[in-house]
Amino acid sequence: MDKLKVVVLGATGLVGQRFVELLADHPFFEIVALTASSKSAGKKYREATRWVLGPYFPEAVRDLEVLETSPEAVRRCGYNVDLVFSALPSEVAKELEPAFAKEGFNVVSNASAMRMFNDVPLVVPEINPDHLHLIHVQRRKRGWKGLIVTNPNCSTIILTLTLKPIVDYAGVEAVHVTTMQAVSGAGFSGVASMAIIDNVIPFIAREEEKIQTESLKILGKLVEDSVKFADIAISASCNRVCVLDGHLESVFVKLKRNADLEELKDALRSFKGLPQELKLPTAPPSPIIVREEEDRPQPRLDREVHKGMSVVVGRLRYGKDGWLKYMVLGNNVVRGAAGNSVLIGELMAKRGFL
Repeated sequence: MDKLKVVVLGATGLVGQRFVELLADHPFFEIVALTASSKSAGKKYREATRWVLGPYFPEAVRDLEVLETSPEAVRRCGYNVDLVFSALPSEVAKELEPAFAKEGFNVVSNASAMRMFNDVPLVVPEINPDHLHLIHVQRRKRGWKGLIVTNPNCSTIILTLTLKPIVDYAGVEAVHVTTMQAVSGAGFSGVASMAIIDNVIPFIAREEEKIQTESLKILGKLVEDSVKFADIAISASCNRVCVLDGHLESVFVKLKRNADLEELKDALRSFKGLPQELKLPTAPPSPIIVREEEDRPQPRLDREVHKGMSVVVGRLRYGKDGWLKYMVLGNNVVRGAAGNSVLIGELMAKRGFL
């Protein structure tokens, strides 16, 4: 098929650069425009961007002119745009993304601004692809020609990918999770070096609330035109640590029924979803990798498994209280951000939503 024309909003930031990296040579998509703030507009992408993902810009986009982030500017790019990937900050996305959708653009957003609206899909493609049905509800309710689908919080994606097969196999009553989150989760200049080097910061604004609420929507059931949230008590505690990429989470799960540990491992290893069935380009062959070593997963060793799209689980065991315990690591800027968003876009393209 002809490649679909896509735009990246907020392309000069850290997540925006990941979008560009993943889309620059994509079999489904062709980048036709990049946007940023007004101070970058009019410059070539290589002039406006401090590229931090390697020594070279992707050749396909290095000389593209950066546009202002507005529907009008994107309309003037000269292409019929099929899909818009948004890496905008939430406070900006709150105003601009609905404006794009109202003007007929199909938006996949990495921002948190629209995630918890009842008519907005919040999607991890292996877990809840059926929630894309809410697009029809959204258009009917809002009168939009376009749409908004949202990508969850990075830590939430990593957690829910492991919870889904456990929920399906044994049921889950409660989850306690402690996260150790990489500095890239705050953006290129989000955490001052003097604050994080030789340190752990035991607070990340609004992060715990996102995990506790978004997970229930993702694991919930689509009932007619709305999502019935999962009935799971989730409690989170979030920490920023001095690691570049890769969020590590310590998870405690109270199961609804007794389950053999080896059978649970098999359920995690064998877990696959619609992206694997459809063989989507960004889909990893196995979304969950289970390691048996006592000291894995580790960010430096495990964050790039299947190009950063798989999460890695280790130290599965039962505590004396009967709760299942494990560690999970995920690449927060790939599976937790741009990669999951691109996978959503691929799924939408394959299922006819574009």
